[in-house]
Amino acid sequence: MTAIAMRLSRRALVLTGGSMLTLGGCSNLIGPSAAPQIYRLEPVLPPASAGAPTTWQLAIARPETMHALDTERIALSRGAAMDYYADAEWNDTAPQLLQSLLVQAFEKNGRMAGVAAESAGLHADYLLATDIRDFEAQYDSGNGAPMVVVGIAAKLLDNRGKVLASLDARGAARANRNSVPDVVTAFDSALGAALAQIVGWTLKLSPP
Repeated sequence: MTAIAMRLSRRALVLTGGSMLTLGGCSNLIGPSAAPQIYRLEPVLPPASAGAPTTWQLAIARPETMHALDTERIALSRGAAMDYYADAEWNDTAPQLLQSLLVQAFEKNGRMAGVAAESAGLHADYLLATDIRDFEAQYDSGNGAPMVVVGIAAKLLDNRGKVLASLDARGAARANRNSVPDVVTAFDSALGAALAQIVGWTLKLSPP
């Protein structure tokens, strides 16, 4: 088992979150929610870039991720323990949001001949498959403002399923304060950095 797999499996074991619910300064931010506030991800998308348009079209697969992150709830962690913020949710699951934002990012860039979610039925030449490895606020300094970390493994596949190239995209941003709105802003920054890496990397490829 890889170190990443071991880390993720340890997190999955603590999703009931008893230990996280006792954190002193954070205890009012985490736990179950009866009437959550809904938050949207609004990262700054990569701007249009110079260069000739591609001659190929791209489908974006629904991202894979571990069960703990395939949810509308906003994840946090401290060490190996994972939980979720109370009274706060995304407006969709993390994989659905990332898939939509990847499509938007390529559309805004303007150089892709065609791009759409895989489910849209685009007659695509290549498929961008991603795996969300990290998508959480990490409490690494007591009960201070957390560091939001976004880690996305990306692969470009041809229409026969052959992997042509791979990338580990990462973004991180420290929240200004230990509050959900500030954490959401940090998610926007971290995710925007990861999206820019994926878009730039994909457009530099010259598939055969």
